[in-house]
Amino acid sequence: MQPSPMQPSLKDIGRGFSNPTLCSQAVFRQALEALSLPGQLQTLDLSVSQPAIQVPQHAHAAAAALLLALLDQDCKVWLSEGFASSYAGPWLRFHTGCTIVTTPDHADFVWVADAKELPALEKLSQGNAQYPELSATCVVQVTDIETAPTAEAWTLSGPGVNGTRSLALKGLPDSFVSARRASQVHAPCGLDFFFTHNDTLIGLPRSTQVKD
Repeated sequence: MQPSPMQPSLKDIGRGFSNPTLCSQAVFRQALEALSLPGQLQTLDLSVSQPAIQVPQHAHAAAAALLLALLDQDCKVWLSEGFASSYAGPWLRFHTGCTIVTTPDHADFVWVADAKELPALEKLSQGNAQYPELSATCVVQVTDIETAPTAEAWTLSGPGVNGTRSLALKGLPDSFVSARRASQVHAPCGLDFFFTHNDTLIGLPRSTQVKD
């Protein structure tokens, strides 16, 4: 379900990047590193924006900064129900010019306030053989990120991973790994994920294999 549209006045919308070009470039470089090194924790340097950005209610700082860096007026974004009482939609529209859509299947980007609100992956755009880049990018806020080997951790392998890497994301549905594996069947189509917790993020591109 799409959050009800909020109608804030301009004074209700918090600050974005103090210098949109320089700040976006800095965050974008870290986003690329997160995707090129899947499962390696990245701590965003949010000090590049002075004064600091004012993130919407229920938003992680890393997720908000990431979307400021990635979105523009050509992007369509779907927000999960957890942002229903937040100015997240107007904040993104004001600072990036993006369009907020009401169904996830029409979205270029999906922003999930709570990992349990992640829509069924088969409903998201997977791209096609000719244009795999048309798939959706998911920015999912989780309750914790752990990279130490534990009994609950996944094992990651594939491009950008030297051997294997451990990763545990708290709050995701139990069916996530199997659903994601099904979405990888038609490579190079598939979904790219960023998982955030506070000011940290992890990249999980479609090329990464996950064993639970």
